[in-house]
Amino acid sequence: MLYFVARRLVSALSVVLATLIATFALFFVAPTDPAGAICGDRNCTQQRYQEIKANLHLDQPKVQQFAEYTAGIFTGRDFTTSGVKQHCAAPCLGFSFKNDRPVTDMIKSRFPVTLSLVLGYAVLVLTIGVFVGSMAAKRRGTLGDRALMTSTLVVSSVPYYIVALMVALYLTVLYPILPRGEWTPPSENPGKWFAGMLTPWLVLGIYNCVQYARYSRGSMVETLSEDFIRTARAKGLSDRVITYKHALRSGLIPVVTIFGLDIAASLGGAIFTERIFDLPGLGQLVLDSLNNYDLPVIMGTVLVASVLIVVMNLLVDIGYSLIDPRVRLA
Repeated sequence: MLYFVARRLVSALSVVLATLIATFALFFVAPTDPAGAICGDRNCTQQRYQEIKANLHLDQPKVQQFAEYTAGIFTGRDFTTSGVKQHCAAPCLGFSFKNDRPVTDMIKSRFPVTLSLVLGYAVLVLTIGVFVGSMAAKRRGTLGDRALMTSTLVVSSVPYYIVALMVALYLTVLYPILPRGEWTPPSENPGKWFAGMLTPWLVLGIYNCVQYARYSRGSMVETLSEDFIRTARAKGLSDRVITYKHALRSGLIPVVTIFGLDIAASLGGAIFTERIFDLPGLGQLVLDSLNNYDLPVIMGTVLVASVLIVVMNLLVDIGYSLIDPRVRLA
């Protein structure tokens, strides 16, 4: 098991390094003038332009720029803005000259919002989605199974942002049945935090529950036709034990793959949900940075999202080995 995890860890580190090189090249090699893009056209004095250019060492070779950026992730860096020297502690992902703040601090302040949103979403899709899909597979061909398949097609045909907008407009504004989305740190007021996150959880979770129910059903239908399931039935095991102890464990493997990638993508920024329900998470940060041409912040969030995807892939691989010993032996 340790050898299996070590191999996956080495592979994950190589992907992170490749992502770091590609991200740096995209934002600081491809543009013709990164300092001009960061400074902006309005209210950008020559002194400010030269200050940004000196901080980013754009007059140095690209290899040296990359080495300094990478070293800052592990040791931190110093930046000078408006004549004031500021230290960006490790892991330093750059400095936002438009906000006069280290990028790492900006991401840290937004990450708890996105994490809270994703955790509630994960609980809903894993409990409701997988359970409903397993029940539908167990009752394949019945009226309930057909109703589930029909509902998944109907819901999947409607874009998520339209569903979220309709809920936000009709159920929180015109007819305040549900509380409006609002961010309150759970350490300050847990009740207000739960109430403010409830509607985004329900919208994001229930919308994706039908998809996970479909994934779970398809995987479970295939698993229930395997030879080891017929052997378990021949031994006289109950349907409940066969379904939820033997078949579900094998049928979860495709679901774990999709779930891991979904969580990583959501942690990188649930843009529509945060924008519609006015949650100050990573998705909002990315949109604001795009509007302001804040390249260091965009680069930092892209790098964080890439690392999260790699980490979740690693956890999915480990989850495979725990669910199915054949993967570990392979």
